[in-house]
Amino acid sequence: MINITFITNGNKTVSAEENSNLLRVSLRQQGGIPFKCGGGICGTCRCLIEQGIENTDPVKNKERKHLKDADIAAGYRMACQTFVTGDVAVSWVPVQKPGMRPAPAAPSPAETAVDPSVEPTDEPADATSSA
Repeated sequence: MINITFITNGNKTVSAEENSNLLRVSLRQQGGIPFKCGGGICGTCRCLIEQGIENTDPVKNKERKHLKDADIAAGYRMACQTFVTGDVAVSWVPVQKPGMRPAPAAPSPAETAVDPSVEPTDEPADATSSA
C-alpha cells in the first residue's frame, strides 16, 4: 500500500494500492481534487505533486495539451492521467464554482482597531438624530 496526502484538503492522507490512478483515489477517498471530465480533455484536475514526483508514471500526451514543459518540470500533472507507484503529496488550486463569490478577505487590524477618540454609545451605529 502507498500513502497519498491531499495537501489542499487539510493534509488528508489515504492509503491506496500501488499503481492507482490519482483522480480515482481522490474520488473514492474524498481527497478533493477538482475534476469535470476525468479523461484528460478539460484540464480541471491539474495538480502539483509536491512530494514524490518520482513515484508517478511518465507524463502522457493528453497532459501535454494542458501543461507546458515548465509546468511539468515544476511537478504539475493531470490527476486523471497520473498513476502513482509510491507515496505522494499533492496540492491544487481550489476551483471556484459558478455563481459563488470568493470568501471575503479578513479585515486588517487597522480596520478593526478601536478609535480612542470616539466615545462609546448605546445608540445603533446607523441611527440618525433629529434636531
